[in-house]
Amino acid sequence: MSLEIIIGNHQQIVDIPETWLTVLEQVAAQAATLALHHAAIDDSPLCHLATIEVALVDDLTSERVHREFMDIAGATDVITFHHGEIVIGAEVAKRQASEYAEPLPREILRYLVHGLLHLSSHEDDEPAARLRMETAQEAIVASLWTPQLAERLA
Repeated sequence: MSLEIIIGNHQQIVDIPETWLTVLEQVAAQAATLALHHAAIDDSPLCHLATIEVALVDDLTSERVHREFMDIAGATDVITFHHGEIVIGAEVAKRQASEYAEPLPREILRYLVHGLLHLSSHEDDEPAARLRMETAQEAIVASLWTPQLAERLA
């Protein structure tokens, strides 16, 4: 799989060091391979993409995209477009990381994996599908979040 994943920080509210973006880009290809391993169908959109662009955004932008494309009010954690764009709510990630006592970069990694799973045709709109997706997501995050990665993202 030859896939380029570009992660950009498009917000200024949550402090996200440039080094985190570089490290997350490096681990993202491995995350995509693992997402394909857990693919819901064999011919998912992820199989056909050469590039994925990930945008870390503030609540205002997340809420606008959520409302405009999904007709749902409020900021959200991650929105995935099958053409290869993943929008991650940085402020949502910070709140959730704090609530669950997780390091912020691990929560951002979780959202990246979640988006990649959507690109591998997972859905989370029904309880059984959500459980399958969350199980795959947490298995991927656990396999990627090594002590070495945690140290690089400290």
